Amino acid sequence: MPTVEEVRDALTVVIDPELHRSIVELDMVRRIDIGKDGDVAVTVSLTTSGCPIRGQFQGAVHDAVMGLGGVSSVSVDFDVLDDEQKAALRSKLGRTELPEGALAQVQNVVCIGSGKGGVGKSTLTTNLAAALRAEGRTVGVLDADVWGYSIPRMLGLGAERPQVSPARKIIPLDANGIAVMSIGFFVDEDAAVVWRGPMLHKALKQFLEDVEWGALDFLLIDLPPGTGDVSMTLAQLLPMATFVIVTTPQAAAQRVARRAAEMANKVSLEISGVIENMAAFVTPSGERFNIFGEGGGQALADELDVPLLASVPLTMPLREQSDAGVPLVATDPDDPAAQAIRHAARGLIALAPPPPQRASAPIGMALPMAG
Repeated sequence: MPTVEEVRDALTVVIDPELHRSIVELDMVRRIDIGKDGDVAVTVSLTTSGCPIRGQFQGAVHDAVMGLGGVSSVSVDFDVLDDEQKAALRSKLGRTELPEGALAQVQNVVCIGSGKGGVGKSTLTTNLAAALRAEGRTVGVLDADVWGYSIPRMLGLGAERPQVSPARKIIPLDANGIAVMSIGFFVDEDAAVVWRGPMLHKALKQFLEDVEWGALDFLLIDLPPGTGDVSMTLAQLLPMATFVIVTTPQAAAQRVARRAAEMANKVSLEISGVIENMAAFVTPSGERFNIFGEGGGQALADELDVPLLASVPLTMPLREQSDAGVPLVATDPDDPAAQAIRHAARGLIALAPPPPQRASAPIGMALPMAG
């Protein structure tokens, strides 16, 4: 028969998908009862009484406890944290608010950023999304570059406005199977967005918590250049996100990108890798010209001790397809730039943690995330 502490230790593998911590660390496991016949009853306190990922957590709790010797059955009961307990949890997490659960079904959040503009983050984001989609993954794209939004144009989305679901959630637009959200859907085309920090924070929070993202393997977030308000807001709202740094080969760009890495470290965002864009210009005949030099991406990856996910050459079709609103990866996967981006997508898949296992025969209620 397992002890109470052994059951509690087993539950440390049950991770909240938004807070990226175990239910034990979050002090959500309130009671464990062990019967004479190996029947284990676990009581968990939640911050909300309902959640869309019940099956996922149901299997995780069941598998964690059933893996112990002597356990014959598992039942899970729930109650809800009171205001004082919620305040204690917010203090523990260093947050002013707890998440609402809109991203509860998103397995991996990847922020794509750099220290400067003009390095092709948006082009890479849209093509990475298409590459992940081609690998059979469900993908969403959030255009967080509220000043220089370009994702709608690059994915061929026009003036259509997102709809609102009966649950009063914003429904992302669909671009060939990719869920997309951008400030560009809510302003006149080419209108300038002139916002300061508080407005940015509110808009990003709404895009994360009031959008019906649903079940996604990857949510790619196209960051604005630099290390300002948007990046810090996302770090606060998405403690489980990872960061991909985009740079061009020359030393000047690589040093600026290093500052973006420093920002990520300061706000505790894990850096998953580097993508070197515009690694060379490849002519239609196959000639290569290192216009921006070479080696900067690998040097930055070595300095940060992370993988270089890809060196993406600049090709004419890459620019043409971005202007046309259809990712190159979807139209010509054999183009040298498309091949490199597909390699980066497979790298992201390899780096992603495996999804939680689900029980084949779940027992009891489901465990909602802390949100």
